[in-house]
Amino acid sequence: MKGGKSSGATRKADTKLAVKKTAAKGKAAKDPNKPKRPASAFFVFMEDFRKQFKEDNPDNKSVAAVGKAGGAKWKSMSDSEKAPFQAKADKRKKEYEKNLDTYNKKLAGGGNDDDEDSDKSKSEVNDEADEDESDDEEDDD
Repeated sequence: MKGGKSSGATRKADTKLAVKKTAAKGKAAKDPNKPKRPASAFFVFMEDFRKQFKEDNPDNKSVAAVGKAGGAKWKSMSDSEKAPFQAKADKRKKEYEKNLDTYNKKLAGGGNDDDEDSDKSKSEVNDEADEDESDDEEDDD
């Protein structure tokens, strides 16, 4: 009897997995030009903490140990000690919001970042063509 129940449970699980897989296939691709979200105050703190921890513990190769030590230190810090990291995080967030607004305006306007790259490549090609023509004119003299 146990075998009959487990096979039925397996079929239900397979059906659920199949649904999840098909949902992932229909998902739209992420735009690589979209600005990345800024780091939180904790992650800004961890950037500095990792450097200090590696200097203090050069033999430690465990990522988990660094994370645990950083988390413990962050919890023990007062709000006034966290303030500089919060300020950096706020600054990054403002920059991100500006970049995101610019990105959204480009999308709404129908412009692509690819257009910007093609303009650069066109101007470079035109500059090279102009240089070649001027060299040819000198050779003709």
